[in-house]
Amino acid sequence: MSPVSASPAEVARGSSPVILALPHTGTDVPPDILARLNDEGRRLRDTDWHIHRLYDGLLPDATTVRATFHRYVVDANRDPSGTSLYPRQNTTGLVPVTDFDGAPIWRDGAGPDEDDVADRIARFHAPYHAALAAEVARVRALHGVAILYDCHSIRSRIPFLFPGTLPDFNIGTDGGRTCDPAIERAAAETCAAAAGYTSVVNGRFRGGWTTRHYGRPESGIHAIQMELAQGSHLATEAPPFALDAGKTARLRPVLAAVLGRLEAMAGNLRNAAP
Repeated sequence: MSPVSASPAEVARGSSPVILALPHTGTDVPPDILARLNDEGRRLRDTDWHIHRLYDGLLPDATTVRATFHRYVVDANRDPSGTSLYPRQNTTGLVPVTDFDGAPIWRDGAGPDEDDVADRIARFHAPYHAALAAEVARVRALHGVAILYDCHSIRSRIPFLFPGTLPDFNIGTDGGRTCDPAIERAAAETCAAAAGYTSVVNGRFRGGWTTRHYGRPESGIHAIQMELAQGSHLATEAPPFALDAGKTARLRPVLAAVLGRLEAMAGNLRNAAP
């Protein structure tokens, strides 16, 4: 666990039409909140481990916006209203009360109440999205179009959330509503052509709140989520969740190809924008 950052969002501005959002790589937990987590919660098992490192440098001019706080503090990829992204399916909420296995993460009697949720939205969720929205607006003003690529990972097998084994590449566009069809197609084709990997479009993960909230292709803002199965890049999907150098070296060119194709499409998307 890292020292708590002074800011809930780290922003690195670039000149590309592509923005990389990283809502779940942060491990900051303020001491007052950490004291309320139980032993399981303090493991921070549901972090998107090393995703910021995996994407680092793949598209040198891309803007990045990274949440520094952990999703157990408040989940930056959940609707601040508390509305479920996946009704009638097991999932975790805006301020989770369990981990992805359904195990409690808070000490008895120390779980978040309504005041806690409101406070965490104000202190963490809202500032992160203010930073992200500002960069989306800046990039769209610069290029006439913005492509928001939301970077995620998750364990390959989590029976509480989904049956079986997750594909390596899980592309989400909320059924095609959050981006131009050409963006979804480019990502899907690149992943499908990658030897030794599996992929799906709008499977169990169709895109979280970030993708659904910002994706407005009719306004020149296109959003797509990439959920990577952690078996594609981690040595083991259990503590210490270390990156596997060989897997990473093999995966990064595929991700770079996806990002490169999206960036190259910006001109055509701009010309097609109303």
